[in-house]
Amino acid sequence: MSSSNVLQGRTALVTGATSGIGKAIARNLAGQGAAVVLHGRDQERGEALVKELAAEGTAARFVAADLTDAEDTLRLAAEAGAVDILVSNAGLYEFAPTAATDAASFDRHIAVNTRAPFLLVGALAPGMVERGQGSIVLVGSSSARLPAPVGAAYGASKAGAEILTRYWATEYGPAGVRVNTVSPGPVHTEGTRAMLGEHIAVLDTTNARGRAGDPQEIAEIVSFLAGPASSYVNGAVLFADGGERSSLPA
Repeated sequence: MSSSNVLQGRTALVTGATSGIGKAIARNLAGQGAAVVLHGRDQERGEALVKELAAEGTAARFVAADLTDAEDTLRLAAEAGAVDILVSNAGLYEFAPTAATDAASFDRHIAVNTRAPFLLVGALAPGMVERGQGSIVLVGSSSARLPAPVGAAYGASKAGAEILTRYWATEYGPAGVRVNTVSPGPVHTEGTRAMLGEHIAVLDTTNARGRAGDPQEIAEIVSFLAGPASSYVNGAVLFADGGERSSLPA
């Protein structure tokens, strides 16, 4: 965790903050001085993280919400209050072929990965505009630009978030509010381990670095995009995927 205080006096809302990349992001922002509003679905895990951060001398509180529900998403925004940094990290992925993806699954992907950030930005960005500053960071996915035989609904939902980034950067940029996306490739998290099981090692064979990422590496990029060091970065999609591998034979 960073030990600087460049975000002192700022409040950050991080969705999906109780595990994986979201937890690393929340801890990093808190370590830079931000007061963090943690979002998740599990009250017990959320309260445990609040206690962890309190023991480290940083301020945080937890708000549970179901992002598949539009009204609950808007309640999260209301309970978060005036935030200076919004990190839309919560994500849903159900990798299946198109024919095996029913309407309910497709709708869940859109609700969590596209509609939830749309509603949160609509509710929270106007306050940032009034205060003349703010930073919004979406956690996207390389699936938005690198198609695979499965996961079309997930890729579509993340591609939607990327185009929203560019629209919002144009809409809010003149008022001092920056909007950017970090697009991770494979990252070792609880979710990927649960999904891949004994095949988890395949993550380390997918890019030019020869390894999957660590949540802390993504958290550092989010902190850069959220903080003053990236003041001239707006509307960007920053790829954090280890680099694409060549298709040529070795």
